[in-house]
Amino acid sequence: MSKQNIHIGVCGWGDHDTLYTQGVSARDKLSVYASHFPIVEIDSSFYAILPQKNYESWVKATPDAFRFIVKPHQVLTGHQRNPMEKEKRAELFVQFEESIQPLVRSGKLQALLFQFPPWFDCQRDHVLYVKYCVQTYAKYPIAVEFRHQSWFLPSYKQKTLEFLADIGATHVVCDEPQAGTGSVPIVPEVTNESLSLIRFHGRNVSGWRDAGQAANWRDVRYLYRYSDDELSEWVPRIQSLAEEAKQVFVLFNNNSGGDAADNAKRLMQMLGIDPEGLNPRQLELF
Repeated sequence: MSKQNIHIGVCGWGDHDTLYTQGVSARDKLSVYASHFPIVEIDSSFYAILPQKNYESWVKATPDAFRFIVKPHQVLTGHQRNPMEKEKRAELFVQFEESIQPLVRSGKLQALLFQFPPWFDCQRDHVLYVKYCVQTYAKYPIAVEFRHQSWFLPSYKQKTLEFLADIGATHVVCDEPQAGTGSVPIVPEVTNESLSLIRFHGRNVSGWRDAGQAANWRDVRYLYRYSDDELSEWVPRIQSLAEEAKQVFVLFNNNSGGDAADNAKRLMQMLGIDPEGLNPRQLELF
């Protein structure tokens, strides 16, 4: 295990006020963010097929060593309960792939993160669809995050991990509230030796269960600050994953209260990680 193969960041770059001094414009936030962290997750691609110019500007704002993990459009991960016609969905696969080409050309695309919805349970049709997604984007690294507990029940856990390994996908290790079938346990396993991905969603059990009833459900669900004790539990897990995978990426998604960036930096301290190749910190002055 080498500290150099562990990379820590957060989900999105707009909501982390502790990173930005007064006067940093929204346009410059990614450049400043990239002076603190070497990796970020793009979530806006989940809600819309973004124009290439967006990705082009993000490539220019970040240093050569910076990497992006991108969430495909929600239709591609089954978040719309009314199924789209296969032909239209196939077109969307093409449109999404075309949109991310600036990241591909620059070498800054680390992985596509297929995060399936909480009702996407372990059944044959869903297994086949996951396989279809991975095969459709076979030229790109794919990470798969399940959110229905059935995938990791004792009778299915090993089969799920073997399935992901067989299709060459990265199993996303999650830290999240244990709140019934719409949540998954911590399963610190590697299914693709090239890449391991960990996502911290917080441990707000009541917010996870009841968030769907609130207009600002994201603010409720991801409102959580990890304690040092909770983060320290992860140090040996991450070190173990880093012995099995060539690269380990850790993303904090507990953004609601502005806690993600602070938690990410604290975990970096615990692991003794000091990223190289970041943007100069002086960018904050402008």
